[in-house]
Amino acid sequence: MEERIKSLRRLRWGLQHKETRQKFIRLEGGMRTLVGLFTSNLADLQMEAAWCLHELSHSQDPEIVEACLPATSYLLTYLSGHSPVLSELCLYTLGNLAVETKVVKKHLLPQGIIPVLASCMQSPHLAVQEGTGYALSQLLQSKEAAEEIIPLVLDSGLSQHILRLVCSNLEQGMGVAVEFAWCLHYIICSQVNNLLLISQRTLPTLVQLLVALASTMTPSSAEDLELLVCPVVRCVSNLLAEDESRGGELQAQAEGLLRAVFVFIRTFLPEHLFLVLECLWLLNNLTADNPTVCSALLSLDLFPSLLQLLHSQKASVPVLTVLCNVAAKGPAHCQALHQKAGLPSLLGGLALSDDQAVDQALELAHLILLHWPEAALDFVDQSGLQTLERHRDNLQLQEKVEALITMACQLAAPSKHCPLEVSAENL
Repeated sequence: MEERIKSLRRLRWGLQHKETRQKFIRLEGGMRTLVGLFTSNLADLQMEAAWCLHELSHSQDPEIVEACLPATSYLLTYLSGHSPVLSELCLYTLGNLAVETKVVKKHLLPQGIIPVLASCMQSPHLAVQEGTGYALSQLLQSKEAAEEIIPLVLDSGLSQHILRLVCSNLEQGMGVAVEFAWCLHYIICSQVNNLLLISQRTLPTLVQLLVALASTMTPSSAEDLELLVCPVVRCVSNLLAEDESRGGELQAQAEGLLRAVFVFIRTFLPEHLFLVLECLWLLNNLTADNPTVCSALLSLDLFPSLLQLLHSQKASVPVLTVLCNVAAKGPAHCQALHQKAGLPSLLGGLALSDDQAVDQALELAHLILLHWPEAALDFVDQSGLQTLERHRDNLQLQEKVEALITMACQLAAPSKHCPLEVSAENL
């Protein structure tokens, strides 16, 4: 037996190389022998054979994946065994194989992988739970997920178990939470039945988690927490986009969520700008149709941090979008915007060279002047018309620019006289 174990170890290291994998699967009887050793009742021999299968599963070569198919039923069987180490290894091997469409359709689903993974989620071993999350997340990314896999997951009641694992045992390590947070993200993105998730209070539960994560955020913990914050923020953003109440059930949590989002923004700037953009997307969905949240954003001490992001080239558009959401709520919100920030800060986007940012800044200016006409005087006084003049020749922006010039001059008159060199051509 010792010689067999040594041979398997040498094979295991060899299978890390593409050429060796190809040679091995083409060797007559090679895979049959390996699967036979994997089913051995000798634990050490079985474990080494499992490692060999795992190395093969890393390959994206369809021929190699095909060669591994005879092992899938045994991989699933051993998930119910007494060895958490073997179960963990089998889970990661299955997860790697699950990337292949053919494997999912013809083998893993009919062999009952969803009920088996549901059982593994109940394991007392964190390593097994994390491996389960990995295998499930790989399944949920397959092309068949929306039609064949996610309905099974939801019908099996796994969404509530997934949510529980996202929010528990964080003090013992976040690997489990991170894997299942991505599972939840893929389920939500599929839009198979997000109303079910909303009915299960997924939104307030995840918001509570974000608030808790923000309360423990330090510069030293940021790198680890980033891995969990990203999928959870995406989950909340996507559910808000589909929730007809636009987060109505979150009113009591609105202040805590807003503060948490700005903790993340301050912590992850500038190294993790992608996560800052995710947070701004969440702010956008949170403020889109929720006047209460918009009022909270204005009343808290968070607004200056939002305005500072206008100077970031990549963040300026989502920031301006959030400001437009606030301005769209009417006169009181526009007056508050005007008083808190002043037009130069709010309309700084008009001076940018990025057409998308300028377009969003034009929309913001239009909303402010529409709902708070008194701002027109400041707009004219502070060279707003001259700033607009820069974009008059831009065909994409021309119509909005001319409309805003007309609007500002009409609202400012007769208190102010619009400069003739700016307005004479079109007024």
